[in-house]
Amino acid sequence: MLLKYFYDEKLAHASYMVGCQRAKVAIVVDPGRDIDQYIAMADKEELELIAVAETHIHADYVSGARELADRVGAKLYVSDEGPAEWKYLYLDDYDHELMHDGDQFTIGKIVLDVMHTPGHTPESISFVLTDQGGGADKPMGIFTGDFVFVGSIGRPDLLEQAAGIANTAEPGARDLFHSAERFKTLPDYLQVWPAHGAGSACGKGLGAIPSSTVGYEKQFNPALQFTDEDDFVGYILADQPEAPKYFAVMKRVNKEGPVVLGADHHHQMLELPKLQQAIDSGTVVDLSASQDYAKGHVPNTINIPSENLAAWAGWLVDYDRPCFLICEPSELEEAARVLHKIGVEDIAGGFSPSEIASAGLNTQTYASGTPAELSKSIQSGDVVLIDVRSDAEWNEKHIEQAEHHFLGRLPETLNRIPSDKQVVVQCRTGGRSAVAASVLQAAGITDVVNLTGGYLAWATAKLPITKTGKQEAAVTSS
Repeated sequence: MLLKYFYDEKLAHASYMVGCQRAKVAIVVDPGRDIDQYIAMADKEELELIAVAETHIHADYVSGARELADRVGAKLYVSDEGPAEWKYLYLDDYDHELMHDGDQFTIGKIVLDVMHTPGHTPESISFVLTDQGGGADKPMGIFTGDFVFVGSIGRPDLLEQAAGIANTAEPGARDLFHSAERFKTLPDYLQVWPAHGAGSACGKGLGAIPSSTVGYEKQFNPALQFTDEDDFVGYILADQPEAPKYFAVMKRVNKEGPVVLGADHHHQMLELPKLQQAIDSGTVVDLSASQDYAKGHVPNTINIPSENLAAWAGWLVDYDRPCFLICEPSELEEAARVLHKIGVEDIAGGFSPSEIASAGLNTQTYASGTPAELSKSIQSGDVVLIDVRSDAEWNEKHIEQAEHHFLGRLPETLNRIPSDKQVVVQCRTGGRSAVAASVLQAAGITDVVNLTGGYLAWATAKLPITKTGKQEAAVTSS
């Protein structure tokens, strides 16, 4: 048997290729949209890529299942568990088999048994793998998808938090408890192959190790230590990370079937005279480093540095309008690939930063200031201080005078920000607040200052902060 691990660091997404070398065939489990990597690996190993198995309808990235079915004719093995609203809608166009608890299918001499493991989503299934080609009559491992992670377990509140389906979080948590109890009955030696690692918003406290075992997780995974259902429900619903709003788009896209991009899909750089039309008709994202953007940029654009594109584009790009990029020509295809993976389909082209600079179009700037320079005006109320960190960060400690506007929700809360004063934006260290500064300026709030070093610099300077409703002097270790 051949087992290949693929990891997308930008999405914290893991997928797998399993090959039967005797039959020279392979299957991909939970593929991402960038399917060329699987095709290339199959070719390298002289395997025919004949199937795709998917653990559930993913919410955090666009699945590559349909693209593989369309490109290479792979058969789809997908869940038919859960309620009617969580059934795949595009399957009639492709060879497929609907999976239920207890079903079994084979890829050469590799046997995959299906376990229904609801909780993260109602239709979630896991695949237990046995390598009969190697002479085994007992399973080797389990593909858990977003059910069990290394050191964590899938969150059950995404349908309610991201997809807006009311009253599903607690029932999902109770389903998840019973799925976890079933997981504990599996052999301790069984390897655990999850679909996500550290950094994913599909759970809290995910580990960075790519795989584990059932026995290890039973001993050390915090979510698997509960024996009381109510205690588990309270734990799993508390302190989950913010659910990116694009997760709702992903659920719909993966259920209905993503657009097939095709092998020759590509994008093009555009002539500069089209820039104003792009601004008027769509979202223009400048991928420049924040310090460069601050020194001069095109008005009415937003700044998401390329390394942060996967993290924030899903929150800040308008999915209903075309997306344009300001980037080097060599960056365009990679940036478009990242955007396609989170469901931004209409990527209308790119503009050259050097051409923009030569034409004198970088007419807008914003300033930065240290805590020492800004503390007096912040504490006196002469400026408005906006904290764009997460809810959890804000609730732990924050600057007393700050107003909380989480960066991902900033476009929806702009109307609550006063426009008659200078606005200072702040995050933990200054990176997210730089993005926020661009969002504010694009919305017409032009007098913006980024707090250099953010909350940590403020705390290190021992300026006042607020914790659980009480003011205290910050300490260097905060």
